[in-house]
Amino acid sequence: MLELINRSYLSKTSMKNLTISVNNVSESGHDHLILVDGSGYVFRAYYAIPPMKRADGMPVNAVFGFSNMLIKLIEDRDINRMAVIFDNCRFSFRHRIYHHYKANRPELPEDLIKQFPLIREAIMAFNVPCIEMEGFEADDVIATYTREAVEKGWQVTILSSDKDMMQLVRSGVSIYDPMKKVQISSDQVMEKFGVFPEKVVDVQALAGDYIDNIPGVPSIGIKTAAQLIKQYGDLETLLGCLKEIKQPKRRQKLIQNAHLARISKQLVTLRDDLQLSEDVEDLIIHDIDVNNVLSFLYDQNFKKLISRFESNFVQNSYEKIDDKNILVASTKNDLRYELITSMDNLRLWINNAEANGIVSFSIETTSLNAMRAELLGISLALSSGKACYIPLRHMNNRIYHEINATTSFLVEEVKQIPFNEAIPALKELFENSSVLKIAHNAKYDCLVLSRSINGEISVSPLDDIMCISYVLEGKMHGHELDELTFLHFKHVKISFENICGKGKKQISFAEVNLDKAVSYAAENADMIYRLHKVLHPRLIKEHMTTVYEVLERPLIPVLVDMERNGIIVDPKILGDMSRDFARRIMQRENEIYYLAGEKFNVSSHKQLGEILFDKLRLPWGKKSKTGSYSTGAKVLEIMADRGVELAAKILEYRRLVKLKSTYVDVLLAKINPETKRIHTSYSMTGVATGRLSSNHPNLQNVPIRTDDGRKIRTAFVAKPGNVLLSVDYSQIELRLLADIAGLEGMRMAFNRGIDIHEQTASEVFGISLDKMTSDVRRKAKAINFGIIYGISSFGLASQLGISRIEAQRYINDYFKRFSGIIDYMLEMKRLAHEYGYVQTLFGRKIYIDAIHEKNLVKRNFGERAAINAPIQGTAADIIKRAMVRLSIALHKANFKAKMLLQVHDELLFEVPESDIEATADLIKEVMEGAATPSLNISVPLVVKAGWGNSHGAAH
Repeated sequence: MLELINRSYLSKTSMKNLTISVNNVSESGHDHLILVDGSGYVFRAYYAIPPMKRADGMPVNAVFGFSNMLIKLIEDRDINRMAVIFDNCRFSFRHRIYHHYKANRPELPEDLIKQFPLIREAIMAFNVPCIEMEGFEADDVIATYTREAVEKGWQVTILSSDKDMMQLVRSGVSIYDPMKKVQISSDQVMEKFGVFPEKVVDVQALAGDYIDNIPGVPSIGIKTAAQLIKQYGDLETLLGCLKEIKQPKRRQKLIQNAHLARISKQLVTLRDDLQLSEDVEDLIIHDIDVNNVLSFLYDQNFKKLISRFESNFVQNSYEKIDDKNILVASTKNDLRYELITSMDNLRLWINNAEANGIVSFSIETTSLNAMRAELLGISLALSSGKACYIPLRHMNNRIYHEINATTSFLVEEVKQIPFNEAIPALKELFENSSVLKIAHNAKYDCLVLSRSINGEISVSPLDDIMCISYVLEGKMHGHELDELTFLHFKHVKISFENICGKGKKQISFAEVNLDKAVSYAAENADMIYRLHKVLHPRLIKEHMTTVYEVLERPLIPVLVDMERNGIIVDPKILGDMSRDFARRIMQRENEIYYLAGEKFNVSSHKQLGEILFDKLRLPWGKKSKTGSYSTGAKVLEIMADRGVELAAKILEYRRLVKLKSTYVDVLLAKINPETKRIHTSYSMTGVATGRLSSNHPNLQNVPIRTDDGRKIRTAFVAKPGNVLLSVDYSQIELRLLADIAGLEGMRMAFNRGIDIHEQTASEVFGISLDKMTSDVRRKAKAINFGIIYGISSFGLASQLGISRIEAQRYINDYFKRFSGIIDYMLEMKRLAHEYGYVQTLFGRKIYIDAIHEKNLVKRNFGERAAINAPIQGTAADIIKRAMVRLSIALHKANFKAKMLLQVHDELLFEVPESDIEATADLIKEVMEGAATPSLNISVPLVVKAGWGNSHGAAH
């Protein structure tokens, strides 16, 4: 049997054996020592990298920068020695020389102080020496190691942005600033100080340093100091010849402050004679334990660094045992992966799966677009560690094996099972109702398998570990297979890039050698099986079975059908709109040029700011931190409201550009050439509240508030003989608010069928219903919906065009009339602070990341989210329940209606014209009863329906 040792399989027992070996001699053949100014680099990284926080609120931007640097360093194969040097003293020997040394330094930010322990953890994870010496600064330790290394003939690179280090530069010693990515040698020191490195301390002694509170000589800067040192050679010679200085003021300053210059030289001169605890010979880059590094990176949620580290350092190697047509992957704990290349072996696996009653699976395809993907192969797992891969359409059917340690790799051709022979057997397994199939992102796999080109396989019953994980832990973390595998098992899965490469050199999975393909594909099925064993039992323990079994799992086949159905989009309508938008965009551009008095790049915020505020001298100009003017929508809207025509034209220009580029042109490009339809993909795990999100393209975000936006919906059409039926929950979130918060006035209005906004206006503003005006109703509507989303007085004032005082009065009056809202808000905030999550009426947990933020603005945002989440989440749960029930009801009634789209509270169907009224009645009935009997809601759910030849006409 041909056995394959997959050294990247990292079980709890074997992970410690996977290391990155580092040679004790660099590629250049000479020792190369890297000395990292740890304190300086961390400080720079903290300010250079935007704020980052883990899920628990811990700041990690400096940790990210430092970890990124360490990865870059170990990627450099010309480095074999390294140490990170930290300060370990609040007061050094320099304070005894000059009491005010570094007195100007501000206290370190609290967010930075918190990160130092994590940075030391990073250094430990990368197995790099970390040095600090009490009573001395990092600079002195670096200077001492530099001297010792140079004496041994080594090359030294100091990673630092500290100018004080420049005195150490010499032959074999350079400085690299990792933030600016600049190499500093003697020539760069000359540019900075006007002298070569050996004279830097003399120049610094004269010029002083405000940051470190080194006094120097008043009125002597770097340029003057460099001239003096060049002329006299060094500081002491200069101070001995002060009478020769021709400039009276300069001469007097030097005479009066000579003692300060001498003190300053003592302060800036780095000590290189320390007795260090670690010998320079011990500063080597040790072998790096991949487990330790990845554990650390995963704990910080550094996804980019994880991907980069895995791509560069997690490798595979293979060795041969014997020669048969089954390739087995193995580790020390008996991991066995088989490459299935005969029908006999495939039938054996299928029989075992049917006897087992449970099998996990994963598929390999040509594309992430399920409606264009061709099936390349299927992997199965029957138990932990026992998995196989069945290649079906691989172009490369070679495997590599090794005879012994000295012979080169040989190529062996392996026959694949013909596609048309394997698929019927696999179809029988996947459609066997007595065998539970487990997948990750089952919706994608099921959609690919359902297509005729891939066998028209209908997978049932099934479990999806991605959905189970999402139900259990929401958006606390991602739910990709790689992340879940490491999160639960601390196991580094073979990445796609490990197998196929990346960038321009990336190959398709069909081109991968089969020995590598089996390692990757079978491992996927194996990890899915293992994760199911860990995650599924938690549903019962954590009381989340209802959410999964009632809302998520039965929704998978419904979404598969919706995505396969797609929706017809008329390319002629979109093409005409694109050309019309292009004409109007050009027209607006010319109008803008005329009003501005010159041509410029209208899309450039910088150029626009200069036109508005420098050339035209308009008020409202405010510069950002980058020095350019702010020209965002809010600024332009203020200007347009004040009658600035140019601002109004620019807003119109931007609106047209967005409609053309973001919607019309994208929709044209996304039309499937085979089906002539657009097939969006719904993410089941993308939103914390449980809402579905539409992607590639996003069909939930097509604008409807403007005439031009609404026109786009006219391009979504029904096939001949059919109409599009739009069915929409009416004010569902307000109805749920009235129920959850116990608002009797609202409940009464909804139960009696009274217009809720008129009812609110009547109660808040004291106006009888028969005297209601559209303007008053509009204000009440803004308050009703604004309250749900935690609107501020400023936000309401902007929306209604009133003063903040008046807006606040409206809000106060609203809370007085509907006092239950205050109680509800306080309770949701309390629950979020206590548990970190709130729940929908169905029991879905919605985790609130920002609730424990120390930053008040962010914490307030978290509290607003906690208030809205149960309402929005329950609405999302209800429409999911409706979708599941509708699929069953329509099939049972033998109606031919097809569910095409879900747009938040709306469902869109394609219905034969002859069935439209009966279908609409059935759909309304099911949707209005979607919350019963599960939920005891005290207000009715109301559904509105409309239909027409296009989505636009259906509203």
